[in-house]
Amino acid sequence: MKTQLSFANLASTETDLLAVLAVDAQTAKGPEAKPYPVLLTADEAVKTAAAAVLSSGEYKAGANETLLLHAPAGLAARRLLIVGLGKQAKATVNSVRNAAGTAARFAKPRGIREMVFALPESESLPTAPCARAAVEGAFVGDFDPDTYRSDRKDLSIQSFTAIVATRPPANEEESTEPFGYETSASRPESQPAAEPVDERAIRAAFAEGVIIGESQNFARSLVNEPGNKLTPTILGQRAAQMAQEVGLGWGVYSTDKLHELKMGAFWSVSQGSPEPPALIVLRYEPEGVKDGPVLGLVGKGITFDTGGISIKPADNMEKMKYDMAGGAAMLGAMRAIALLKPKVRVIAIVCAAENMPDGKAQKPGDVQTAMSGKTIEIINTDAEGRLVLADGLAYAKQLGATHLIDAATLTGACVVALGMVNAGVFSNDDAAYERFNAALATSGEKFWRLPLGEEYVDMIKSDIGDIKNTGGRWGGAITAAEFLHTFAEDTPWIHLDIAGVAWMEENKPYIAKGPSGIAVRSVVEWVRTF
Repeated sequence: MKTQLSFANLASTETDLLAVLAVDAQTAKGPEAKPYPVLLTADEAVKTAAAAVLSSGEYKAGANETLLLHAPAGLAARRLLIVGLGKQAKATVNSVRNAAGTAARFAKPRGIREMVFALPESESLPTAPCARAAVEGAFVGDFDPDTYRSDRKDLSIQSFTAIVATRPPANEEESTEPFGYETSASRPESQPAAEPVDERAIRAAFAEGVIIGESQNFARSLVNEPGNKLTPTILGQRAAQMAQEVGLGWGVYSTDKLHELKMGAFWSVSQGSPEPPALIVLRYEPEGVKDGPVLGLVGKGITFDTGGISIKPADNMEKMKYDMAGGAAMLGAMRAIALLKPKVRVIAIVCAAENMPDGKAQKPGDVQTAMSGKTIEIINTDAEGRLVLADGLAYAKQLGATHLIDAATLTGACVVALGMVNAGVFSNDDAAYERFNAALATSGEKFWRLPLGEEYVDMIKSDIGDIKNTGGRWGGAITAAEFLHTFAEDTPWIHLDIAGVAWMEENKPYIAKGPSGIAVRSVVEWVRTF
């Protein structure tokens, strides 16, 4: 998708589709209160074109609610699309991100290949963050999972332009306002306030949004691949190709390396499959940075999970191709990091394997020795993600990581706790968690912190070894996190359990059913806090 940022007059912009945003500005409460839709633009021609339908009451500006006007009077655009942000008091930059995705997904099935998205003119929605969010949302909305349909038609958006509205002043010689913005004294009270335009900041934010949107879709494209098309070996090849394209250091290793490093936990998962495992290592070394923190990103990369000997039920097993979504998120984050160039060193470890029920597969009751030397009693072979992450975390520390973050589709228990709305986050370090929590304001992703505690550690103590790989039904997401905590030890560490949100179970206005790319944006922003 070709993307560009424009500073121009909305009314005179020629395009197949001009999308503008609206909010419900109704502040009254009670049964008599009615929605009061207001466009987030000061362009009089746009407001006039939409005035009749906005006053009719049929459009309420609900979140991602759309209304299309053909041949709008007074506008050069052939169509005007109004996208709602919901209640004015609750509209956020993330609302703008979703609205841009909604606009893209609205256009695609209608054969509209180029569109212009008007950034909101509102004091509560600053232009630079909205420029970034809008192009991210457009990339997210443009992705569809129908890769292997024989009759697939390319419905992608070919051109997306985010536009910062400018208006020629009534008397150009007398105006001193940047880009022709009116003074507050000349603006009616009902008209949104326009902030001073910082073109450089807006362009920089937009460029960041392009990188992050493309990187999120890169992760989604990996998650979308079926297990026969994305084996651990092929995932390693895709990671290496991406690393070469963006200038990351990289290495992809397999069985011999696992044995050399004594990664008994990782190897135990892969030993039941004829497909060899892949240990993917990416390095980002910014120029001039020789000391300071080293951030370790660790991702679960189970390219297909049958559950092993503790085999899963047949229903929905086909979705277990997305059990590598945590690893894909880390690869997408590393792509963005390489292009955004933060001044901090980053290492990524993705542990990729298939979990299969072959005659050589590990069995319940087996005892495995992890890279750290800790022994693990295998209670359930379907609790395999924590095994590969255990060795991934240990290896990241060996390579010098001073801070750790991992991502995994780890537990169904986290889905029971939080549903398919929030992902779970755990941490042994409040300062590291606060950095991550602050990053969410920019990423717009939803994570909810869950507890750790010695009482949960007791639930995974083994009678025959050091720990066991499951603590039973109760508190399953927490005992899984405590299992990983055993290997992170005292290193500041964050664990992201993304099982409930890595795959969208239904189409939403702004994102297709299928892989979500969750955690890419949040991990990138966490890294940038350093």
